[in-house]
Amino acid sequence: MNRQSELSKHQTRKDLANEIWRACDIMRRDDGTTGVLEYMEQLSWMLFLKAFEAIDERYEAEALVEGKRYERIIEDGYRWSVWTRKDWQGEELIDFVNTQLFPYLRRLHGTPEKEIIATIFSEIRYNRMKSPYNLKDVIDIIDRVDFQRVEDTHIISQVYEDLLLRMGREGGVAGEFYTPRPIIRFMVKVVNPQIGETVFDPFCGSGGFLVEAYQRMSKSRELTLEDFESLQRNTFYGQEKKPLPYLLGMMNMILHELFTPNIVRRNTLEENIRNIPESQRFQVILTNPPFGGKEGKHIQRNFPIPSRATELLALQYVMKKLRLNGRCGIVVPEGVLFRGDSFAAVKRELLESYNLHTIVSLPSGVFANVTSSGQGPKTNLLFFERPGPTKEIWFYELNPPPGVKYTKAHPIEDEHLVDAYEKWKDRAVSDNSWIVLAEEVVKGGYDLTAKNPHRKDEQKHPPPEELVADVLQKEKAITKILEELQGLLGGQDG
Repeated sequence: MNRQSELSKHQTRKDLANEIWRACDIMRRDDGTTGVLEYMEQLSWMLFLKAFEAIDERYEAEALVEGKRYERIIEDGYRWSVWTRKDWQGEELIDFVNTQLFPYLRRLHGTPEKEIIATIFSEIRYNRMKSPYNLKDVIDIIDRVDFQRVEDTHIISQVYEDLLLRMGREGGVAGEFYTPRPIIRFMVKVVNPQIGETVFDPFCGSGGFLVEAYQRMSKSRELTLEDFESLQRNTFYGQEKKPLPYLLGMMNMILHELFTPNIVRRNTLEENIRNIPESQRFQVILTNPPFGGKEGKHIQRNFPIPSRATELLALQYVMKKLRLNGRCGIVVPEGVLFRGDSFAAVKRELLESYNLHTIVSLPSGVFANVTSSGQGPKTNLLFFERPGPTKEIWFYELNPPPGVKYTKAHPIEDEHLVDAYEKWKDRAVSDNSWIVLAEEVVKGGYDLTAKNPHRKDEQKHPPPEELVADVLQKEKAITKILEELQGLLGGQDG
């Protein structure tokens, strides 16, 4: 029995989780990985190589059973179990990783697995850890993980999810690519992807939507070998603009046993969507696009309705990438629902060419635990199908349980969305759900804001021009008071 198996045999779930957190503590003490972004990148590529060796061994065992010849993805000298167990002296280990291991991995090509590895290590410039002794300690901890054991993989995947959340709190960046898992699970249940369909997340970040869709689809029935191959290679597609989220997403998917998803590094909004062939569209789209960003004119030219707002460009993008009879679930900020001009033009197309059947209004604070400060953006979940037109929209207003306010300390939970899902199935009308005819939305200037008709004290939002006028009026009054105060103080000085 080898060292890894012996250690794993006696490993408890709590022990393994604690060891991974200890590895993070070691990296925080190292001069090269003091911040959460640095040590997450470091931990991710090391876990990635360890996990990929397990995948390689699995493929080799399957080929042996079938009597087929198998060529390993990574050559012996660069396999995790070989180079990590050599007796390196002083700086030799760091020198090997930087000058031999990384260049080799960047040159891999020829299979989907090799292309994934090459892409990842082309984005990572070098090993960040400065101390060879710290690096050896971290390697020793990671080496105890047995990715052939389901329990070990589950533990690491849970720890990894916790680390992604920690990135939001410590680094203030996870909100860019991490969606609270209860929201993802709810959206996947509503859209309900089926085996044989393609699933696409054009802003995939840490891969939460693809992971959850894979888990739901793989448990939907007893998988045949053909089903498994289809799910692994021909079902899941994603795009991610930034290198670190790409690495984290790939690692997250591998930890959840989705080994070869079709994820590419790309700025999604650079694609011209004016004339997309049906073959390049997808049957299911699930995504949480970036909010609040601004794009230049060279990007806006790719869209029928130009806009600087990334959230509006993202909505147009998913609309155009949805295949005939396809289904989409997307997170959008509140402004998309009530804003006019170019926003109204996009919503008009959404109602005329698609069936926008459901809008779920989320309370503030749902995204609090993935942002560095504050409550996070007020958001809504839109669900639509192609083709349309929309005839009526079912609205649901999600309210926290009595006495609860969503914060970092009290995040949204799966059970809080049970009522929404049960009522959605029947499109039930209740105190917090109602139906609005599409023609009423058109008459209201394409305002899709969730205005609960059952709420007696519902405040009507004045139009933007009234809000601006009110602010200006108050500003003038304050200025006048300050001028009078200044005059009085000036008189006293005299």
